Amino acid sequence: MIAKATINRAIRMENQDKQAKAVALKYQSKSDRAPKVIARGRGKMAERIIEIAREYNIYMHNDPDLVEILSKLDLNEEIPSNLYVVVAELLAFIYSLNREEKSR
Repeated sequence: MIAKATINRAIRMENQDKQAKAVALKYQSKSDRAPKVIARGRGKMAERIIEIAREYNIYMHNDPDLVEILSKLDLNEEIPSNLYVVVAELLAFIYSLNREEKSR
């Protein structure tokens, strides 16, 4: 279950050599100006990020281009402003999923 004011999201991809990459974002609307990278990795580290996301039912989105950009950011770094629209659309989708889940 994802807390009301906190959105955690994992983005994953596989590159040409089939090595997984993953980036996890966190956004707290009351304290953060923008989502932040809280985990990133490739190979075994990416697999662990994905495993944790599954354990906690955190939405995962497969977007190779986005994960490539986000994987270059430092931990706890906010996403760049040119990604606000893309990430905002994903967050809106996640919010709608959470609303649907609560109404069941």
